[in-house]
Amino acid sequence: MGRIIQCDACVTEGAEWLAAHDSRFADALKLTGPLPLRRKPDGFAELLSAIVSQQVSVASATAIWARMKDAKLTGPRNILRATDDDLRTAGLSRQKIRYARALAEAHIDFDALRDIPDAEVIARLVEVPGIGDWTAEIYAMFSLGRADVFAPGDLALQEAARLLFDLPARPQDRELRQMTEDWSPWRSVAARILWAYYRVAKDREGIR
Repeated sequence: MGRIIQCDACVTEGAEWLAAHDSRFADALKLTGPLPLRRKPDGFAELLSAIVSQQVSVASATAIWARMKDAKLTGPRNILRATDDDLRTAGLSRQKIRYARALAEAHIDFDALRDIPDAEVIARLVEVPGIGDWTAEIYAMFSLGRADVFAPGDLALQEAARLLFDLPARPQDRELRQMTEDWSPWRSVAARILWAYYRVAKDREGIR
């Protein structure tokens, strides 16, 4: 299953390995400083929060999630009991209402996800409507602490890779995935470096 990132020391270890492996990561780290741990809880609420965050700004996602917590709409039972009007009032679109219900009906064994390989985690999650590769990869990286997972479809990671590696164009999903093979077994730390570098280079807000 590989390494699990549990504390700041794990992130530091991965960053040092990457900096020694490729001097461009070392250059990025000089600009970004220490990287955040970014560990999150695992479970239903965290995946639901990721669905809420899709295709909206950080500020909007934060506001919607706050309303859902106030309405106690962060667990599978309450999602299934809620009416569409309840969920719309909290800020969910028609599509996200469908996704929230699909997640609640999926009965994912979140404890079991902790003990299976990265690829199997992602494969199980993407079976649920509303959970694509990006959401599954982010969950594996931050909620399960997987050290060797990357999200090559993330636009900020693509742009950061273009800038840091002086590429002629933003690498697309497949090209960036191939690039990340050289960063194993610390691909999720490479992602942390690239997100941090993106914020420094572009002075923009990263993912929530």
